[in-house]
Amino acid sequence: MNDVILSRIAEALTWTGRYVERADATARILDAYLHRMLEDPWRDEDAACRSLYAILGMDAGRPPVDMQQVLDQLAFDARSTGSIEGALGAARLNARSAREAVSSAMWECLNATWHALADQRRAARRTGPYSYLELVRSRAALFFGLADSTMSRDDSWRFVVLGRSLERVDMTVRLLSVRVLDAAHAPDWPTLLSASGADEAFARVYGGFGDTARVAEFLLMDRDFPRSALHALTTAEECLAALGRPRQDPARRPIGRLRTRLEYLDTHALEDQLPLLLRDLQTACMASAEAVAERFFPYQGPVVWAQEGA
Repeated sequence: MNDVILSRIAEALTWTGRYVERADATARILDAYLHRMLEDPWRDEDAACRSLYAILGMDAGRPPVDMQQVLDQLAFDARSTGSIEGALGAARLNARSAREAVSSAMWECLNATWHALADQRRAARRTGPYSYLELVRSRAALFFGLADSTMSRDDSWRFVVLGRSLERVDMTVRLLSVRVLDAAHAPDWPTLLSASGADEAFARVYGGFGDTARVAEFLLMDRDFPRSALHALTTAEECLAALGRPRQDPARRPIGRLRTRLEYLDTHALEDQLPLLLRDLQTACMASAEAVAERFFPYQGPVVWAQEGA
């Protein structure tokens, strides 16, 4: 294979990992908010919906905003990669363009999931979105489980994991940023834990589900929880090191610095440093992603993926 083809495969694998992780994280966030609103029917729906838009960096538009509008834009919009359906569609197209690098089981998982979404979407409009969101979460877990169990630990696997890790840090930071920086529409700490899939892991570490700022410490600095920023940054740095990138590489350096900063941060100083730390984390992930693209995807000209029928 020539370098252009290899570059395009590496890019497709990286974005496959990112898009599947994005769909999974968005499904978790929507599910947590929907359950919280069911438990507290007096909660301000417009404020909760605006919080969801803020997390995902989208404009909510004029009030009032209701949950059906949120679902239409953040779950069912196949045209936007910021929505669940759009992200899974993009993941499928990228995986198809790298069929020689992903396993048949991974491709079949994504393809079957994509074709199941239409029926689930129609059912969601009649009976609620919970089955739709559960399908997305379970299939994302299956996809990454298949990646771990059916791919050799070669560069192809590392690009998938690198994409997943960078996206995971970004989504965790987005959740915490809304809680810390946007009090008007902020989720409470239990909702934030649930949206991160961290409620049970947090309870085992701290002995309860209390409404506490220790959630930020856990989601940023826990060494063992796979969705924490520290764990994801460590994984991303390990992938880049295995791909042959030195410590001073523009892709590895920014996440290495933030990983070290989190690893040795005094937890008592976390609350005061949190706003700046969250901004720095997001900046580091963006810088690393741009450097990865410049180093590994250097071909000229846009990529146009062929479209296929249903």
